[in-house]
Amino acid sequence: MTRIAVAGFQHETNTFAPFPTTMELFEQRGGWPELVRGSALFKRFKGLNIPLSGFMEVCTHEIVPILWAGAEPGGYVDQNVFDSIVSEIVEGVQSAQPDALYLDLHGAMVTRTHPDAEAEILRRVRAVAGDDFPIAVSLDLHGNMSRAFFDLSTVVTVYRTYPHVDMADTGARAAHLLDAALQGPVVGAFRQGDYLIPITAQSTEYAPAQSIYAALAAQPGLSCDMTMGFPPADIPDVGPVIFAYARTQDQADAAADAIAGMLAAAEPDFDDRLMTAAEAVAHAMSAPKGPVVIADVQDNPGAGGTMDTTGLIRALVEGGAEDAVLSMLLDPAAAQAAHAAGQGAKINLTLGGGFETYSEPYACTCEVEALSDGRFRFTGPMFGGSDADLGLVASLRIKGSGVTVVVGSKRAQNADQEMFRVVGIEPADHKIVCVKSAVHFIADYKRVAAEIIFAETPGANPCNLEAVPYTQLRSGLRLGPGVPLST
Repeated sequence: MTRIAVAGFQHETNTFAPFPTTMELFEQRGGWPELVRGSALFKRFKGLNIPLSGFMEVCTHEIVPILWAGAEPGGYVDQNVFDSIVSEIVEGVQSAQPDALYLDLHGAMVTRTHPDAEAEILRRVRAVAGDDFPIAVSLDLHGNMSRAFFDLSTVVTVYRTYPHVDMADTGARAAHLLDAALQGPVVGAFRQGDYLIPITAQSTEYAPAQSIYAALAAQPGLSCDMTMGFPPADIPDVGPVIFAYARTQDQADAAADAIAGMLAAAEPDFDDRLMTAAEAVAHAMSAPKGPVVIADVQDNPGAGGTMDTTGLIRALVEGGAEDAVLSMLLDPAAAQAAHAAGQGAKINLTLGGGFETYSEPYACTCEVEALSDGRFRFTGPMFGGSDADLGLVASLRIKGSGVTVVVGSKRAQNADQEMFRVVGIEPADHKIVCVKSAVHFIADYKRVAAEIIFAETPGANPCNLEAVPYTQLRSGLRLGPGVPLST
């Protein structure tokens, strides 16, 4: 029987984030599962919306589980962490001697030594398994992919939705595409885009990404996919990439060229949709009905944000916002103080602002409205069924305002309404609902939102690309739709 080894190593690296990604962040359970090894993968990933789960669900071959590791997006992955996890994957392949390998990767991992980390993973596997060894990879829609990565892989699938509600489906497609590669020769085509797309313009909920991704399944051949790229990465191979696979080169080229043409034509239509925090608050307050959901996009921990900036909190209080709730601000000290004081207590705090580059701490008096241990199960379309552990969590009402802030102890973007419900807040019952996320929140919150708007406050996830201090981009890459070439 054919034996397929499986492993996952996911990280979206923001090279501007002010903190490294350590082994502890891969080992702990936050919004993502903790590091899992061996046969424990079968139980831990059963039924989850994660690529590995989808692959294992439909794979008809014997599965040899190695490990899965993922951490919340953040700064450079420590080199020793990268080397350790990749060594386990390589040793697992070398020991098992499988017929093929499936890798659940992200596509935007960076270490200080390896700006093209996923290609380096494949190089190390090929060093022990050989050039003809079949390797199927699934990627996040935000992957920054190189020609070297394409050449080192056999077949690749990519999420086709943002918010990523099809992660498991993408793993399943990887299983089917790997089967095709095992049955006969598969050839591929690779096309790299020439402009960057802001994160807030990438959602497949809106034009023009919606129509481009809808066209992928209609292309000739076996498979066609596109990554949008992850702009907060100062590396040469940042930006959109197209992968197409077929039995003939003509079919693969035709599919890739068709999508590349759509990408080129869509450039003027990509809009970051940003407004200032003050504008966002004023707009939400004047809306005829709620909830109006405001996304604090540049402090999105799902793209490496620190999750502790206070710009939107200040805008809410100073703008006189009423019936406004925000989740979740990373402040373990505030959460601990609230738990020590108890529900109903009034305490003086300085909230957030751990990195002066982005914001200052916000001094205020708060009433402790609710407390939680931070353990809950996601119910939204993206993470539904997955168990979270965000440490101590508290709901704090800022005195003299209509603003309530939920503080927690671990970084995790708010892509699920359970990040309010963990302290008894029902988002649908409030006029203004603020989330630290860029796009993933849309999948769950669109079910209750009267309107969704994107606020620009200082943070580590830059969405206004003209303001990003890039130094490593390849020559000729435009810094966003219609923006002049890099040099």
